[in-house]
Amino acid sequence: MVRVVQMTTLKAVPSRTSDEIVSVVVPVGSRVDDLVSLHRDYRRGLDDAGVIAEFFYILDGPNEAAREQLETLLSSDPSVTVIELARKFGESTALSVGIEHSRGSRILTLPAYCQIEAVAIGRILQGLSSSDMSLAKRWPRRGSWLEHFRRRIFHKLLHWVTSLSFDDLGCGARAFRRQVAQEISIYGDQHRFLPVLAAKRGFKVVQVEVPQSPQDLFRGRYKLKEYLHRILDIFTVFFLVRFTKKPLRFFGTLGSIVFLTGSVILGWLVAQRLFLGVGLADRPAMLLSSLFVVLGIQIFALGLIGELIIFTHARQIKEYTIERISSQVEPPK
Repeated sequence: MVRVVQMTTLKAVPSRTSDEIVSVVVPVGSRVDDLVSLHRDYRRGLDDAGVIAEFFYILDGPNEAAREQLETLLSSDPSVTVIELARKFGESTALSVGIEHSRGSRILTLPAYCQIEAVAIGRILQGLSSSDMSLAKRWPRRGSWLEHFRRRIFHKLLHWVTSLSFDDLGCGARAFRRQVAQEISIYGDQHRFLPVLAAKRGFKVVQVEVPQSPQDLFRGRYKLKEYLHRILDIFTVFFLVRFTKKPLRFFGTLGSIVFLTGSVILGWLVAQRLFLGVGLADRPAMLLSSLFVVLGIQIFALGLIGELIIFTHARQIKEYTIERISSQVEPPK
């Protein structure tokens, strides 16, 4: 459970309706730039776009340097709210907490470090005029050839498993309507794949080209476990997008392949024993084929159990979004 240990505002923001307000959520994790300067740029970009905004900075775990900067923001901008989490929970949790405490009908997430030019914030929000979610796509991109290659492989693999095309899911600047946040739960590291999950639900998602910040430079290098985590995340998204309500299609197909492979090998070994006089003793293939048969049955059974769970909770599971209801008959009161 997330425990909010501090939530402070300097003074009340002038009363506005939720339709007028844009809630800006900034998760503050391990990577942080000068928050005072960054906030000034963000504020300028929103003011230039003619937007009334409230800011939520979510401090993800103890960070004394970032906390001091956030206290400076609290004393200088009445629209700023700071929420400190008791320990480090991750960016997905930080975003969820910020969204939960916000009140705007439009939500804008921004990183706590330089990624895009702040003057393009209005362009991201403008994308919501024709969509439910607007993603910032940094273009033209700077960076090393290795970074470009890694990013291209990631998005190609994601396209292969989801059939959805995105170019810059690593950018933390994105805007979406509150309905998107209400209908999609993000956990773990799934914040990166929020556009994929939104598109799967039927929301319209667009990409908006914005200039990359000159200070957006990757400092350091990814560890091997980070690549493994991203591959596992893609596999998770693949299962959520394709088989959330049809687990037997996934486990049944996989189990059937394993079962048939083992059955064919086992059948061939039995045929050799019956008709060719070849013994079954001391043959590793016999053990392997038997293992495949049993494993295939277990995988298939796992899919059946999943189907029973889905059937039991089907009424609570919703995987669609209604865009509009039109009728000449007034609904009953």
